[in-house]
Formats: sequence, structure tokens, C-alpha cells
Amino acid sequence: MTEGTGRLAAFCDGVYAIAITLLVLEVKVPPPDVVASTGLWRALAAHWSSYGAYALSFAIIGIMWANHHNIFRYIGRSDHIFIILNLGLLLFTAFLPFPTALVATYLPNPAARTPAVVLYGANLFM
Repeated sequence: MTEGTGRLAAFCDGVYAIAITLLVLEVKVPPPDVVASTGLWRALAAHWSSYGAYALSFAIIGIMWANHHNIFRYIGRSDHIFIILNLGLLLFTAFLPFPTALVATYLPNPAARTPAVVLYGANLFM
């Protein structure tokens, strides 16, 4: 059985929107006591990895969504296999906020940097 792609595209748009929104939850706001002792600019600079990870993942998910949106302009019908394959793509897209949080937290830590970046890259490779 085949069907149009409207419902599937709407579902996909929702998953992309939620994934891109979840990214902002890992953006760190400096605590007031740190700002009082170091100043806001220095306190913000201490969280550079969370801002960089957010921007990178936002761009990646945004590009993935734009490409997905463009592909769906050419697909008139979908079947069960196509839907399952598409769900596989969405699985890794929805998971991206987790390795983003790992990179944001552990990029400044030399001992944990490599595993965090490897997991991030492996998720993108899938």
C-alpha cells in the first residue's frame, strides 16, 4: 500500500523542530555568583563550548531539514519500507541533542574530549 507524503512530511517536520529546540537546553547561563566575581563577558566566555556545540548542531539539523524538505518535493508517494527508512534517519536526528550535550560539557576536558567527539561524529555518520 502506498500513500501520499503529506502526513509523513508533517511528522518529520515535527521531529526536526523538536530536535532543534532541545539543543538550546544545553546552552549554559553563568550563575550570578560567577558573574559577580568575574564579570559577565568572562563568565560567558567560560561556556564557549556549549555555545559552539549549539551553533554547530543547529546548523547541521537545519541543513538536514532543508535537504529533507527538498527531497520530499520530488517524492509523490511513500510505502512502508520508505517510512521505516525515514524513521531511521529521524532516530539519529532526534538523538543529536545528547551527543551535542556531551561535546558542550566535555570539550574543554582533554580526558573526555575524544569519546564525546567520536560519539557526536558516529551519530552524524549514521
